[in-house]
Amino acid sequence: MAITKRTEEDKIEVVGPYKSIQVRTATVIEEDDVEISRSFHRHALECVSSVKNADDSWTHTDTDVSSESAEVQGIATAVWTTDVKNAKKTENENSGI
Repeated sequence: MAITKRTEEDKIEVVGPYKSIQVRTATVIEEDDVEISRSFHRHALECVSSVKNADDSWTHTDTDVSSESAEVQGIATAVWTTDVKNAKKTENENSGI
């Protein structure tokens, strides 16, 4: 009777005009290669984070995806173009984040 636990990214979605990446990770518990449990965790990635400084200027930081899977990194590289990042920066400033 062998019980194993594994994780897998079972869903990766690109959503919205600023290409947010949503990642769903499944944790699967199996006994003798038969699944007995599955649970999920989600996290979302935005291409840019922005902070309004005390002098009313803005600091924009590109999102670091180096700790993400190679697949998520590849998707981020493909969809987070300079145009998308600049549009997200403008949106953040206009919304006053």
